[in-house]
Amino acid sequence: MKLEDFNNIDINNAGNLPAPVKAVLLGVVFFVLLALGYYFVLSPTLDALDTERAKEEELRGVYFDKKSQAMNLEAYQAQMVEIEKTFGALLKQLPDRSQIDGLLTDINQAGLARGLDFELFKPGQETQAEFYAEMPISIKVTGAYHDLGAFATDISKLSRIVTLGEVFVVNKDAANKGKDVKPNAGDSTLVMEAVAKTYRYLDATEIAEKRRVESEKAKSKTNKKGK
Repeated sequence: MKLEDFNNIDINNAGNLPAPVKAVLLGVVFFVLLALGYYFVLSPTLDALDTERAKEEELRGVYFDKKSQAMNLEAYQAQMVEIEKTFGALLKQLPDRSQIDGLLTDINQAGLARGLDFELFKPGQETQAEFYAEMPISIKVTGAYHDLGAFATDISKLSRIVTLGEVFVVNKDAANKGKDVKPNAGDSTLVMEAVAKTYRYLDATEIAEKRRVESEKAKSKTNKKGK
């Protein structure tokens, strides 16, 4: 077989071509058909197979996840009961709207019981979270070093949740003169400024109203984006 044999190929007379040339042409046709078959038939099938295998792995993971949860169902149920008990206990520490005034009185009485003089006791604006509201109370009291410490301890021991933050304590004389002097136990009278925060749970009506307002805001944002 020579190269000239391929230069003079007559397709119309392919049957009379030399056997080696026929073999080469058949080989070329075979590989072309094989390549086309892979590209148009086998390759998409393999891609689909890979996709299905990935889905199978995902479903297998979900299955074992669900199986594990089913096997530990009793443990999950017991854990849920415990969480509900803990949540209920914490919720009881949050007063409702009608009990806030009583709680404010308790905070005030805790200071008076320690012999402190209130120069400021001002409840601030409530801020609402998902199921509770937080009320800051600006406090300014004067008293002895140890009495101020005892007052802070008494606040932490109230039956309702009250936190004391942003605490700033100075000597009374320094406060009157506008100087920042670090207090100590030997100072006779100190001035303490702080922000007490108390919390109450939202009732069903407040939660419904809060969700309604949030829903309206979300719709309003969606409408603005659509324009």
